[in-house]
Amino acid sequence: MDFSLDILGCGSATPTMRHLPSCQVVTHRRRLMMIDCGEGAQLQMRRQRLQFSRLRHIFISHIHGDHFLGLPGLLSTMALHDTGGTVTVHCLRQGAELLRSIMAVLCRDTSFDIEYDVIEPREAVIIDDDALRVSTFPLYHRVPAVGFRFDEKPKPRHIDGEAVRFYGVSHAWMERLRRGEDYVAPDGRVIENARLTRPADRSCSYAYCSDTMYDERVARAVAGVDTLYHEATYLTDRADKAAPRGHSTAAEAGRIATLAGVRRLVVGHYSKSYDSDEPFAAEAATTFAGQVIPAREGLHLDLDF
Repeated sequence: MDFSLDILGCGSATPTMRHLPSCQVVTHRRRLMMIDCGEGAQLQMRRQRLQFSRLRHIFISHIHGDHFLGLPGLLSTMALHDTGGTVTVHCLRQGAELLRSIMAVLCRDTSFDIEYDVIEPREAVIIDDDALRVSTFPLYHRVPAVGFRFDEKPKPRHIDGEAVRFYGVSHAWMERLRRGEDYVAPDGRVIENARLTRPADRSCSYAYCSDTMYDERVARAVAGVDTLYHEATYLTDRADKAAPRGHSTAAEAGRIATLAGVRRLVVGHYSKSYDSDEPFAAEAATTFAGQVIPAREGLHLDLDF
């Protein structure tokens, strides 16, 4: 699997015996990218056998403790393991300033470089390479907050081995064929690409919406993604607490998924007020007809579905 998601924590502000604070890891082509880093994140990485050495990007949605306080400990532990290269922390300006101060006290020397990419609560592309685009969009919480969207770039077509041998296509042409070009033989004949290749695998996408009240602008920002994680701190029975605290209900998460036209919805960020997670998926399913998955620690999802 080239594109996958691991849930390390899916509780809200107060850790409970059932859930840890927010943390996820997206893996794309063996590169690990963490989204939020609540307390206990590094222990969950060990439990879920996620390699510290492959972690290269950390995205922080906002500067509330349940999304941020695990990060100094994680980086300090990585320094003890002689992790090399560069780890980029993408966070709001306040978070970058705070983390620099903390790391200056806790861990002055690291075996890897820490880069701080200061992001703003607006729509912007923050990573754009040959395989993946990562972008931000604003959320609507009590403090500035952002969501993150991961979109795979179009994938290369598959070479039809028998066809290229039949037409005598040289190895030098293979990359051009994968990009969709027609083959021009030495004698000038043009062989259509469709006769030499098979269609590319479908590109997939994932979006993460942490703390936010219900707002249809979020649906526009995540429109068309395959898998959406949307916070569902409360059920409708406590809807009067949701918006004033900058949160959503499970039914509201389902409405956002419906408006956005997503294929699959993951709900989480459960309030400690509830003894069971099962009603969250059931309530979201009343407003969203697609697949609803309740988040839990240890959950692994293939995003290439």
